[in-house]
Amino acid sequence: MQHTVTISDAKTASGEDSLITYSLGSCIGVMLYDPLRKVGGLLHFQLPTSTMDANRAAQSPCMFADSGFAALLSMMTQQGAEKRRLKCKIAGGAKMLADNSTFDIGKRNHTAIRKVLWQHGILCDSEDCGGTQPRTVTLFTKDGTVTLKRGGEVVAMK
Repeated sequence: MQHTVTISDAKTASGEDSLITYSLGSCIGVMLYDPLRKVGGLLHFQLPTSTMDANRAAQSPCMFADSGFAALLSMMTQQGAEKRRLKCKIAGGAKMLADNSTFDIGKRNHTAIRKVLWQHGILCDSEDCGGTQPRTVTLFTKDGTVTLKRGGEVVAMK
């Protein structure tokens, strides 16, 4: 069964299931996978830090890199995953508007999630971030494979 992760959302799956999120523009998708338990998780966040709006973060923690990652990590451990075994891939963070870097949310999101991963002691195994094209990612929990669709091309993230 394929489970769709929407904007400001996170889900976990296992077995023969998959997780997919569409249209990662400036947003970032974080894929976590525990190869021993065969549990996967996917977060689709849109803003760098929950300190931007504490009330919104309380209502929708997955909107932000820091609180969303903490929520996903909690969901994963509840499914039996162990942090030390997690494989991590990230995608998104594109520059979607010609704003002359005034906001550059994609770049700020990328920097924020790299910091959060470092704080949690999790290395990123692969990433496809930046540029100007939106991405769709799918995580297959059977084996942890992640496919990425960008500009009509579908590739496996190594």
